[in-house]
Amino acid sequence: MTATLLDGQAVSRRLLDETAERVARFRDRHGRRPCLATVLVGDDPASHTYVRMKVNRSAQVGIESRRVDLPASTSTEQLVKVLHDLSTDPQVDGILLQHPTPAQVDERAAFEAIAPGKDVDGVTGASFAAMAFGSRGFASCTPAGIIRLLDAYDVPLRGRRAVVVGRSAILGKPVGMLLLARDATVTYCHSRTVDLAAHVAEADIVVAAVGVPELIRGEWIRPGAVVVDAGYNPGNVGDVEFDAAAARASLITPVPGGVGPMTIAVLLAQTVDAAERHEAS
Repeated sequence: MTATLLDGQAVSRRLLDETAERVARFRDRHGRRPCLATVLVGDDPASHTYVRMKVNRSAQVGIESRRVDLPASTSTEQLVKVLHDLSTDPQVDGILLQHPTPAQVDERAAFEAIAPGKDVDGVTGASFAAMAFGSRGFASCTPAGIIRLLDAYDVPLRGRRAVVVGRSAILGKPVGMLLLARDATVTYCHSRTVDLAAHVAEADIVVAAVGVPELIRGEWIRPGAVVVDAGYNPGNVGDVEFDAAAARASLITPVPGGVGPMTIAVLLAQTVDAAERHEAS
């Protein structure tokens, strides 16, 4: 392997340390801790694991957690009411709705029930608009974590050709917006893209966010390109054929240990941002 690893574990630890210091200062000034409410619908084991990790990381940096667990039979209307109540609760600074939700839930309607000022996971339409227009709001956590990780390794973005493979509302689309805001030239690719290999081969930066194991072949990677694998599939396999890609790339994220740790660290940092804005308003 010739590529240097983009170590999300190390970069996220630094961000968590900074966040813990901010929490301590916030507590000293305001006499309370920032509060993150997590909402989980159903019994999906992976979702329970993710929420538990977020609650544990919150405790490590001093953020108060309020966990709301709802049965798998919860309707859209019931979930929307819970999110509305949390949005109007002055003791709550940030809200995270763990996704995916059960099939009967209109997930987009649920996301939109979160007040933009508490949308620390960056999932609402208002948050996406803020990313697209460069106005004040909260970025989607995984895309924002990717940008922080690239910055930590001094990866230049201005003028670079970036190919994003995937167009989900909370990962593919917003990471493209954030790259565009940094003056990268962005191409979105997806399941209907003709000759995906040719697009990837032209990229200085590849962001794989499609959820298909090893869809991106190593031989497609331009020598010296930066590869960010935001996919996570069973067996700790990403969306990129890792060994073959690492032989050609200059920098590459491991799976796990690359993008994932950054997501939680950004979530907690944005929770402190939300708390500070609430106190200033």
